[in-house]
Amino acid sequence: MLDVTDLRGTTPTVSQLRRALPRGGTDIDSVLPTVKPVVDAVKQRGADAAQDYSEQFDKIRPTSIRVPAEIIDQAAASLDETVIEALNEAIARVRAVHSATRPTDTSVTVASGGVVTEKFIPVGRVGLYVPGGNAVYPSSVIMNVVPAQEAGVGSLVVASPPQADHGGWPHPTILAAAKLLGVDEVWAVGGAQAVALMAYGDEDCAENLVPVDMITGPGNIFVTAAKRLCRSVVGIDSEAGPTEIAILADHTADPVCVAYDLISQAEHDVLAASVLVTDSEELANRVRDEVAQRYQVTLNADRVKQALSGPQSGIVLVDDIEQGLRVVDAYAAEHLEIHTANAAAVADRVTCAGAIFVGNYAPVPLGDYAAGSNHVLPTSGSARYSSGLSTHTFLKAVHVISYDEAALKDIADTVVTLADAEALPAHGEAIRARFETL
Repeated sequence: MLDVTDLRGTTPTVSQLRRALPRGGTDIDSVLPTVKPVVDAVKQRGADAAQDYSEQFDKIRPTSIRVPAEIIDQAAASLDETVIEALNEAIARVRAVHSATRPTDTSVTVASGGVVTEKFIPVGRVGLYVPGGNAVYPSSVIMNVVPAQEAGVGSLVVASPPQADHGGWPHPTILAAAKLLGVDEVWAVGGAQAVALMAYGDEDCAENLVPVDMITGPGNIFVTAAKRLCRSVVGIDSEAGPTEIAILADHTADPVCVAYDLISQAEHDVLAASVLVTDSEELANRVRDEVAQRYQVTLNADRVKQALSGPQSGIVLVDDIEQGLRVVDAYAAEHLEIHTANAAAVADRVTCAGAIFVGNYAPVPLGDYAAGSNHVLPTSGSARYSSGLSTHTFLKAVHVISYDEAALKDIADTVVTLADAEALPAHGEAIRARFETL
């Protein structure tokens, strides 16, 4: 496990790094022919088609798409009290961060009587996808719902796959998390059919399934392909790939902690990426040994072994932390941990990462659940140009322009000159008509 890429003694370019660094990913194009008929069927037949696909893929046909309120209430009532306390603490921390970081409207007076205001307007209705499958993800309910609520989104629906083991409803812990967050609309539908149904809705069916304006949340390759196919109809947060962690470490790092952090991310998925970047060959060797000894005691050992043995995981040896910074910026990890001397100063120099975890006491699992940050983050190198889920995701920035007569007259000649330069004279005439008889 954890093959080694040795970059010591070299000065690779950015393009060379993109080719050399461990990287997995998924070929979304390869499943589009499979997913498109699903999306098209749901577009044409709505809830009936979605139910047909639930029966085919999830081996259960729920008695309704919308989960009844009493089922949600029962799920919350039956949840272990310690889990409820943990969820409430996570909700409080995530809400504190997202409430404080919501952007505020800004007005700029560009001239006397001329004001431009940037106004943030919440998206009207949002669909939040929460996957099933390898694990249960109440944390994903929190990470999707809280920023949407703090942005001021007025209408939310959570969609999660029906579970044959739970009467055709989503997992009870998912339903309980929704209840704790005050979400009363949950749909028992998963996969590509969930994305399509949220995008197109079915207001003609008895359940009045109203379509959404934006879909967020992680999912498997079929969910991601459906988001791609529906993005001309609705907005999406991203085309999320398999989860990933990169760790930049030097000789001061604790090899046991580093090993466990790599293992913890690998247990998500056989395609998960775990990458260590270090200038210490001794640390690299110790981490490999610790991983080999410790992964076997985890519940998901087979999944971990497959992920850590894949081409997407490995150890990258560098000459020094300076080169290490260039490597992690080129990699642009979803999660980046810094385990070095002066970790805060090193972290401050990183420019490309979904989230940065500083020092030995800020591991990625903290961010997965209760740091207060969001765990829905850019993957596959997209952290070079995009951000994780936040209140910004659910807000539209709109410029509001207010000029009085004097302010327009003062800038009129400039506008007319530029309009004529672009051979669009009617633009200038629309200005002049307010002050001249044309």
